[in-house]
Amino acid sequence: MNGLSRAAIIAVGSELLTASRVDTNSLFITDRVNTLGVDVVFKAVVGDDREELAGMVRLALTRADLVICCGGLGPTDDDVTREAAAAAVGLHLREDEAITERLRVRFKARFTGEMPEINRRQAMVPDGARVIENPNGSAPGLWIDVENHAVLLLPGPPRELKPMVDGLVAGLLRERCSGRVLMRRVLKIAGRIESQTEEELMPLYVRWRNWPIPVEATILASLGQLELHLSARAPSGDEATAVLREAVEDVIKVLGADVFTTEGRDLEEVLGDLLLARGFRIAVAESCTGGLIASRLTDVAGSSRYVERGVVAYSNEAKSELLGVPSALIAEYGAVSEPVGRAMAEGIRSQARVDVGVGVTGIAGPGGGSPEKPVGTVVIAVSVGQTVQTRTARFRGERDQVKYQAAQTALDMVRRLLLPGP
Repeated sequence: MNGLSRAAIIAVGSELLTASRVDTNSLFITDRVNTLGVDVVFKAVVGDDREELAGMVRLALTRADLVICCGGLGPTDDDVTREAAAAAVGLHLREDEAITERLRVRFKARFTGEMPEINRRQAMVPDGARVIENPNGSAPGLWIDVENHAVLLLPGPPRELKPMVDGLVAGLLRERCSGRVLMRRVLKIAGRIESQTEEELMPLYVRWRNWPIPVEATILASLGQLELHLSARAPSGDEATAVLREAVEDVIKVLGADVFTTEGRDLEEVLGDLLLARGFRIAVAESCTGGLIASRLTDVAGSSRYVERGVVAYSNEAKSELLGVPSALIAEYGAVSEPVGRAMAEGIRSQARVDVGVGVTGIAGPGGGSPEKPVGTVVIAVSVGQTVQTRTARFRGERDQVKYQAAQTALDMVRRLLLPGP
């Protein structure tokens, strides 16, 4: 069997259907199989139920040629993956004495005692299945060929699953897959709405689909930014890289400086590089964002080279005492106003003696708004050189969403002011 190109991932475990546990294995598996040109076409989470899992495996085999189940290979009664997978493809389970013996040796070495009989369940292998060694645990993996399809069973603990997947990607999976390479680029975009951006990029989508090596595009809206995911499947990594590079250049021609990264990086990382390149240091004065901008900037390793300080001036008194904002200015225009935001940015820049000052003041909610200044009203000011740029925005969402959008917009305003060119 050759040419596997479409995968389905089934995470097994009733705990994954609760709020306390999250499936991360499927993300790791997706990343690894993508390098072999395999598309993950769907994922599912199934509890510890034989019939439900068997039904899902059967369904997955109608939609993908590689089905990967992770979890449910332990020795207890709720570890049902072997039985369910075997039932789904019509195979009998038989005990592999070699696995049983390895389990006995492992128990004696680790626990200085006899192996419980219940662990013999981990030695049950479907007829004709290939055993995948697990050097970090007791449950081996299993590879089951089903005509021109395959079912792969892997243990759930990440410390066991990850090295097994890496070994399979380097060996058996590479042999069985299509021989093509799937590569992706992630572009992140600020200051645009999804529908407008999609409309402008649509002619590119049509063009890319007609290339000898087509490029597929997916646009995703998230808080404060858009993500454009580009993917290409090619005979080699160099060919995929080249065609994606050309597609990225096409996007830049259309969207320009609104694209803040073509490598999937976070905005605070991109801004940090710009500050370093200019030899600038930054200080921020925050009211409604409560230190979020400073936190994001300092989340980046090495940010001490360009971050000088951050001040949370929440009250009007703090704005005056810590930033030098005249109380008369606050009384005349209100704390949430462009004159006050400007004074905050200039005040922190002057006091910190830095190149870039940022001031943010607003109403994050849920209370505190008025007809003139509703909840979500935020004023952002950036002082760089002889330029002071101010913006009044009205963000939608809950309190944390308003704060995040305000921080994102502030970082992006600084980024744009530091870009080379007019």
